[in-house]
Amino acid sequence: MEEVDAIVIGGGPAGSAAATFIAMQGHRVLLLERESFPVYKIGESLLPSTVHGVCAMLGVSQELKEAGFVHKLGGTFRWGKSKSPWTFAFGQSSKFPAPTAYAYQVERMKFDSILLNNARRKGVAVREKHWVTGLIVEQERVTGVEFVDDNGQRRTVRSKYVVDASGHTSAVARHAGRRVYSQFFRNVAVFGYFRNGKRLPAPCAGNIFCATFEKGWFWYIPLSPTLTSVGAVIGQEYSGVLQKGLAKALSEFIASCDPIRELLSESNRVTEGPYGEVRVRKDYSYCHTKFWHPGLVLVGDAACFVDPVFSSGVHLATYSALLAARSINTSLRSTLGEEEVFTEFEKRYRREYRYFYDFLVSFYDMDQDLDSYYWAARKVLKTPEGGNDAFIRLVGGIAASGEPLYSNSDEFVREHENLAGQLFSKPAFVGTSLDMGPANSVFMARLTAEAAHLQLRAALPNVPLHENPLFDDGLVPSVDGLHWVFPARRGASANSTITRATHDRREF
Repeated sequence: MEEVDAIVIGGGPAGSAAATFIAMQGHRVLLLERESFPVYKIGESLLPSTVHGVCAMLGVSQELKEAGFVHKLGGTFRWGKSKSPWTFAFGQSSKFPAPTAYAYQVERMKFDSILLNNARRKGVAVREKHWVTGLIVEQERVTGVEFVDDNGQRRTVRSKYVVDASGHTSAVARHAGRRVYSQFFRNVAVFGYFRNGKRLPAPCAGNIFCATFEKGWFWYIPLSPTLTSVGAVIGQEYSGVLQKGLAKALSEFIASCDPIRELLSESNRVTEGPYGEVRVRKDYSYCHTKFWHPGLVLVGDAACFVDPVFSSGVHLATYSALLAARSINTSLRSTLGEEEVFTEFEKRYRREYRYFYDFLVSFYDMDQDLDSYYWAARKVLKTPEGGNDAFIRLVGGIAASGEPLYSNSDEFVREHENLAGQLFSKPAFVGTSLDMGPANSVFMARLTAEAAHLQLRAALPNVPLHENPLFDDGLVPSVDGLHWVFPARRGASANSTITRATHDRREF
């Protein structure tokens, strides 16, 4: 029977990233992908922290640059009380230096292939058209997988760890806990692709455009000079319209949303090839009660997914892959205990998810005005800075890198005890006052630390970056960013200030 150090199920961004980060440490990694790439996937709008942090650490920056993906400088919205579109730009925030104040709009077939081929180059054994059918479990520990290979033969392979990156249709995630669906985001998305849709005026031509209409909201994502991804997100109460046929329903939604109708007035829907189908996705906001089980770890959509309005899907997928790889690499070295390293993984990942969730609950109050959105972001982040900057950092991925999902670690512990019943009860900031005290300046320093460190590690590999833990008695990344280690001062707590290295690059 074949045996490896780690098996990764799924070759999307989460799987490719996790496999690569583990293989980069010399471990034997097998990636099993059910499809044959390139394969169609939704989720085409990236965030700066993914492009300039995780992807840079993976070593694919040049390939992404050469792929010719559309540059995304921010987002444009027709949302709230105002019927006039408004725009945020990543460059408006001091937390996005000019060289990193953009992301990409990507065709996932191209983007995912770049990451998967990079995994091969980094030593991952990639096997496409291999379908995982179950797990091998011995004495309550996952010790491998059962799969059907590309010749239709049933086989097994053992490993020390299994990473489930197989997406929202995962057949094995239930071994790590129960999936809980959001009672708030009970939405349905119907989407397709159009040729020759209009573009927003420069410099917003590459932005994602989101516009509300009576039954929900639209995304409008420019994937090339001529190709556009268009989707309507509607409440479940309107899903009966889909019985008319997906293409007809999408056309009716477009007709009822003035700005989207105008942008598509000279376009034609793609009807052939991988973009020729109108698709639907339901119930896509959920979270598992546990993200890991001995021998098994969930990353990306296998663990959780939140409403796509701020393009957090690939960001959460690749960031969780990095967290999981750190935990697996550390455990394989036997330098720290399994419980300790995977608790660090889960706490960071869960709070990352909750920040987006909490802000989106507020953002879906479509009767608010622009200032109210900014104020809501400010409350979620618990920062005294101007709401505009807080909003941009949140939707850019910086604010969502390693910050508390809950008001404090004690609240996290309390809610974690009964997470299935409490996870979607209400956003953490409802009913709380905005604390403008000096402790928030400490929180702000901690808030941006993780994303800043990701980008610095990519730019300055193997340079020591001094970082304090996010939790009491928590861990910090190693010098190479691919392991967990004890902080230099073991007594440092989540309330410690970040060291000068994060803010002053002259140290390097």
